[in-house]
Amino acid sequence: MTGSQGDGTTANDEPQDAKSELSAFGVRDTSSEYSISSMSAQSTGDECFRSPCHAENSMARMESYLQLGQLTDVVLIAGTKRIPAHRLILSAGSEYFSAMFTNGLRETNLSEIELQDVDGSALNALVQYCYTGRVELREDTVETLLATACLLQLPAVVTACCNFLRRQLHPSNCIGICLFADQQGCADLQQAAHAYTTEHFMEVVRNQEFLQLSPEQVSKLLASDDLNVPNEEAVFLALMGWLKHDLTSRKNDLGNLLAYVKLPLLPPSFIADHIETNPMFKDIRACQDLIMEALKYHLLPERRPLLQSARTHPRKSTVGSLYAIGGMYAKKGATNIERYDLRSDSWHHVDEMNGRRLQFGVAVVDGKVFVVGGRDGLKTLNSVECYDPNTKTWATLPSMSTHRHGLGVGVLEGPLYAVGGHDGWSYLNTVERWDPQACQWSYVAPMSSQRSTVGVAVLNNKLYAVGGRDGSSCLRSVECYDPHTNKWVACSPMAKRRGGVGVGVANGYLYAMGGHDAPASNPSASRFDCVERYDPKTDTWTMVASMSSGKDGIGVILFGDKLFSVGGYDGHHYKTSVEVYDPQTNEWSQAASLNTGRAGTCLVVWKN
Repeated sequence: MTGSQGDGTTANDEPQDAKSELSAFGVRDTSSEYSISSMSAQSTGDECFRSPCHAENSMARMESYLQLGQLTDVVLIAGTKRIPAHRLILSAGSEYFSAMFTNGLRETNLSEIELQDVDGSALNALVQYCYTGRVELREDTVETLLATACLLQLPAVVTACCNFLRRQLHPSNCIGICLFADQQGCADLQQAAHAYTTEHFMEVVRNQEFLQLSPEQVSKLLASDDLNVPNEEAVFLALMGWLKHDLTSRKNDLGNLLAYVKLPLLPPSFIADHIETNPMFKDIRACQDLIMEALKYHLLPERRPLLQSARTHPRKSTVGSLYAIGGMYAKKGATNIERYDLRSDSWHHVDEMNGRRLQFGVAVVDGKVFVVGGRDGLKTLNSVECYDPNTKTWATLPSMSTHRHGLGVGVLEGPLYAVGGHDGWSYLNTVERWDPQACQWSYVAPMSSQRSTVGVAVLNNKLYAVGGRDGSSCLRSVECYDPHTNKWVACSPMAKRRGGVGVGVANGYLYAMGGHDAPASNPSASRFDCVERYDPKTDTWTMVASMSSGKDGIGVILFGDKLFSVGGYDGHHYKTSVEVYDPQTNEWSQAASLNTGRAGTCLVVWKN
């Protein structure tokens, strides 16, 4: 089929010399490649011709004019470079040139335009890009190209350069790329480079870029809670390395910069051996004040709630990993183990339990995760296993004397305590203690009340048993155990009866979250969203901010300096939600959800 051209000739009627001219410009003859569509259902004799390569051929022809120096109407001057071009092409490709040539500026009618502080080679490459849509990215010139593309407002080139630099990130250059991206206003690249810097901080501080930072830049970096460091000592040593690189000119900044090291979170021995006795800090009042603040934090633990500051807020990488182990879910018994990473705010499946367990207890003893008691769906267990997160291996330990599910566990001054629960026949008030040195269980004084689904926590060197159920009802009573007297003492009761309560400790207070007050025969009863806080100094409970929804069987633990409330059951659904309570602000926020909704999941924080 032969289609008609706009001038009435056919494709086959094109003169041979016209085809030769196209060939001379490097333009492919595609005049026979076209499409025809009906203009209107009513005028079937009309046709519309569209050449699919028209734009490509036109740009190729204009590039050829540029190479031959034909029809150019402006010369751009950058340094010693003189670059002829066409105003129309520059304006079509760049908002910068469009504004220059179409808004009546002085440059609109100039035949030569000098661009100050612009690299000639980068400008030439970007002028070529306006004609071809192609530009070469090289390690040694990409930053200059990016800066020039930002000036000329070529967003596609800017994005390409940023992606190229993101792929080149390395501990030796990430700080420089971060600072450069900030100067150019490339927010995504700046964020990526900053994230890379914090992730690889331990390697970054061994490179020259870190040692050459200004005091302001060092303070901004050390202020980040995202630094991936094993401990706060690493941050202190990094600061000392930067300081000693140019001690004479930098010593005056030490008082300001030391404030960005979380001295209260350093071990007391490190403070005594490396900071308090360091003559570098002796004559700087600001340093002495910071050292005294850290020593008070360690010497007066009862005053820590009053000593909270940015320096007592741990960095995300130093708090360890949060593990959610097992629990009850829609298929009855979850055996999977999920780990939460605070820096990435994400949960990941890491392993499986040895077998099915429900209503068991967990705690960390000597770097191992102990899994104690529970039930397998048929019988109540007294068995104990320990899990090593490093090797992902399980080992069997001596069993408890009593079979227990619905128990609470806590580690107090070394030994592990298994508190209350149900043995399959009756509710328990008995308590067993695991001695890590002797590797055996023994009974200690029993509680005054039988308690299953009890909340257990350690506060001020005492073991607290909170709420639970005794067979006839849920409990609001609370008692605490002193290991030195081997006695349980009654505390003030909570405002609510709470079975399936979650408990946690932060800043010298004990928190009781969620639960229910229904008998076992009424599993569909409503759950609590309210939270109570216990002050051991005054032996009083106070209501604080509530969770977003009512649930029982939530896992509660202090992670960093905030309390995490994980999972739970609202009477209809096993929850994946994770809520985070800030004791300083009395506010709740959301964290990433579990991969598997569950109630009664056991939480531990494990530090490698």
